[in-house]
Amino acid sequence: MRATTIHAPFDMRVEDVPDAAVRHPTDAVVRVLRACICGSDLWAYRGEARRQPGQRIGHEFLGVVEETGAEVTGVRRGDLVVAPFMWSDGVCAYCREGLTTSCEHGGFWGSVGYDGGQGEAVRVPHADGTLVRLPKEAAGDDHLLSALLTLSDVLGTGHHAALGAGARPGATVAVVGDGAVGLCAVLAAKRLGAERIIALGRHAVRTDIARRFGATDVVAERGDAAVEAVRELTGGQGAHAVVEAVGTEQSMRTAVHIARDGGAIGFVGVPHGSATGIDLDFMFDHNIALRGGVAPVRTYIPELLPDVLDGTIDPSPVFDTTVDLEGVPEGYKAMDQRTALKVMITV
Repeated sequence: MRATTIHAPFDMRVEDVPDAAVRHPTDAVVRVLRACICGSDLWAYRGEARRQPGQRIGHEFLGVVEETGAEVTGVRRGDLVVAPFMWSDGVCAYCREGLTTSCEHGGFWGSVGYDGGQGEAVRVPHADGTLVRLPKEAAGDDHLLSALLTLSDVLGTGHHAALGAGARPGATVAVVGDGAVGLCAVLAAKRLGAERIIALGRHAVRTDIARRFGATDVVAERGDAAVEAVRELTGGQGAHAVVEAVGTEQSMRTAVHIARDGGAIGFVGVPHGSATGIDLDFMFDHNIALRGGVAPVRTYIPELLPDVLDGTIDPSPVFDTTVDLEGVPEGYKAMDQRTALKVMITV
């Protein structure tokens, strides 16, 4: 089968690799219909996250079950399914508590020795705990498939950030970051009833999507100027709930200083220097909470799925570029150069 591999910084290839196959009785094999490139994949692409030459990559996909192991009972051949960005057994103590990303037997797609989502098929460990069935008729609806694909990561991650920040009816929410996760956090905050949503971003195409998703205000400034702008919009008080969806020192510093006294920050940006932006003295003095981390999207899919299926929320606009599997290297280049927001892969 064909799959995307990474060999060195900026060296992505689509190559022939061994076919995905059931190895354990709890496995399933999923034929991929849709996958995508995540902003976090760019850290490997740029060489900021180490990978072995030839390692698979990609952690967001949906598709059709082709084969199941003898102990799999929750899905069967022919089912349309979506996979969260980590597999989990669904039965360990962490999974029962809803923290599926800490599963005792879990793992991340594209880890050494495992298939990545950017390929023709994927072996899925612990299929019963991992995969979520979708209506079969969705397979014929390209728009709906795009929306459903966000359940594998960015929609659930945005939801996790909004929950961690304390988005709620009547609250003012500020979202730092105009990538796909930040935009989905805007959508999630709106869904959770936020009264005012301030999107921080400077790219008009992206902030237009933010407004479409429910943002009431846009702040294009960065750093101290952004803090001043948000403070001005909120009568000097700041936002009740702040989402940090970038992971840099500047973005975290901004998030801390636009939070209202007694507010909270939900952080889901993969940290790359953001720890230096945490002003603990300021947070202590102003009673600001910090919550977040790796989003347990498998836990959130059953809650979010009905709203995607009935159109209550439509996260599909985060995909602004589509490539086929052979075009994945160009998709990485487009996202790295910021000529694409998020690339969808049709297989």
